[in-house]
Amino acid sequence: MEKLYADPTGKNAHLDRYAASAALKNAEADAKRAHDRGRIYTGGVGLTDQTVTKVNVSRKIPHAIVSSCLDISKWRRVDAKTKTPVSLPENRLTKYRILSTVEKYPEGWRVTRDEPQGKKC
Repeated sequence: MEKLYADPTGKNAHLDRYAASAALKNAEADAKRAHDRGRIYTGGVGLTDQTVTKVNVSRKIPHAIVSSCLDISKWRRVDAKTKTPVSLPENRLTKYRILSTVEKYPEGWRVTRDEPQGKKC
């Protein structure tokens, strides 16, 4: 995700190695919207407190639900040309709970859906 949002071309992100389905499409569309507005994101994203809340390996495509704390407090939205910070709402959550569905593909596990919970962590 960091590489996708940091590079307006998106060529070096290879997000399809880690995401598929709705998660991949949504991330690519969101990054494109930012890039079309002349914005990139710099800095890092953290993921902590991962807990598997559900697993089903008996399906044709095994899957699991993972609850995590997504920390975007060090991720900065900047103007792509000038690299100057772009203001964001003061009240936005920078550490929040997210539920991710992961599915096992032949090449490995992929995130197929992310659901921000709107709750601080």
